[in-house]
Amino acid sequence: MSASRTALPTGRGTAPPATRLGLLLALLSLLPLSALLVLGPQTPAAHAAVAATGLHVSGGRLLEANGDDFVMRGVNHAHAWYPSRTTAALGDIKALGANTVRVVLSTGDQWAKNDTADVANIVAQCKQNKLICVLEAHDTTGYGEQSAAVSLARAADYWISVRSALTGQESYVIVNIGNEPYGNTNYTGWTADTKAAVQKLRNAGFEHTLMVDGPNWGQDWSFTMRDNAASVFAADPLRNTMFSIHMYGVFDTAAKVSSYLNAFVSAGLPILVGEFGDMHSDGDPDEDAIMATTRSLKLGYLGWSWSGNGGGVEYLDMATGFDPNTLTSWGQRIFKGTDGIAATAKQAAVYGGSSGGGGGGGGTGNTCAVGYTVSGQWSGGFQGEVVIRNTGSTAVNGWTLGWTFPDGQRVSQMWGATSSQSGSSVSAASASYTAVIAPGASVALGFTASGTGGTSTPSAFTLNSTSCDRL
Repeated sequence: MSASRTALPTGRGTAPPATRLGLLLALLSLLPLSALLVLGPQTPAAHAAVAATGLHVSGGRLLEANGDDFVMRGVNHAHAWYPSRTTAALGDIKALGANTVRVVLSTGDQWAKNDTADVANIVAQCKQNKLICVLEAHDTTGYGEQSAAVSLARAADYWISVRSALTGQESYVIVNIGNEPYGNTNYTGWTADTKAAVQKLRNAGFEHTLMVDGPNWGQDWSFTMRDNAASVFAADPLRNTMFSIHMYGVFDTAAKVSSYLNAFVSAGLPILVGEFGDMHSDGDPDEDAIMATTRSLKLGYLGWSWSGNGGGVEYLDMATGFDPNTLTSWGQRIFKGTDGIAATAKQAAVYGGSSGGGGGGGGTGNTCAVGYTVSGQWSGGFQGEVVIRNTGSTAVNGWTLGWTFPDGQRVSQMWGATSSQSGSSVSAASASYTAVIAPGASVALGFTASGTGGTSTPSAFTLNSTSCDRL
């Protein structure tokens, strides 16, 4: 995302001598069968399977090291500009149900460099919050059109300079080489430059999943990325590259959203929506179609952005002033709306999520996870929202959720469930329309409560008397 994004078009050898051959065959006869298999021809999928040490691409999908499908559901956080906000932001983003965060970094060319120690700290915090960490270099934004922007080659050099913070983190980190690496000028250079950057990182020893953004300020209205994605993927010796489209005003209809994403799915190439919003100065993106289509195709999305936008796009903030208790309409939509993060995100299996990318099991063996947020507050009262996720393998059919208020609050009204309360202990029984929770699915309830003692979050929740993990 760049505040300076401009208005965009709506379109869119010879054989060896016999003696050398004989010597070669003789040498090969001394090798074990396993070595011959490795030396033999490999398909891209086989190559990726051999090389995979963590997150990896196979069959057009992003998989974890154990083979589980992983679908990213999360948001972007502007660490490069708000480093003091990152610790709280990652915790808040996780508490609202996300399984992934895309973190803005700087190579040092346009903004202060995020050095090796800083990158290592971000990775550690992502892991502490059980978030998959997509790290992106933002200084490439609008290259060719934006005079201060740097090339993908320069971004690759940056990643190499901080490699020690990333080595061994392949199960937790995806390297997004450069944000929106071309504007609307000379964007045909995207293909060759992207291939070269991928190969530069592989030659430097990176085994991570690499993510590449499209040109045209990320929106690829020219279809340069779409039409050259297969050759870029093939240029990666590990076949472990995925593609990221940014959807703003160019993607203002469901037909455009569906056509673009399905082109990649049909080609067997991995794609996600790396940025999108609910409005933009270059047009009105169809966020409902973006979220519905990615859900139906089982593709990831990462909304822009948590907080701190400026330059006329402040409306893209999800949380006002980085406060998770004052979500904007965009924040409410992406976290709590239809096809939103709370309803569709599954925690990565590397963090103890259930099979297939699963929810927030945290390795405890519990089969439910609960997220609790205060969505509004006034003198003497507040409004709360609770998300219940089924992290088990069988459907829940009828439930009672229990918790204890730490500050003596009392529920005055509830929707999505029927409440009863004894002292500080609350019991919420499912409504007819929230009673069934399929494996991996979530339901939500809301309430208003009175109390002047505070709005601290309850420390524990039970579902049908069984302890739940926290989202």
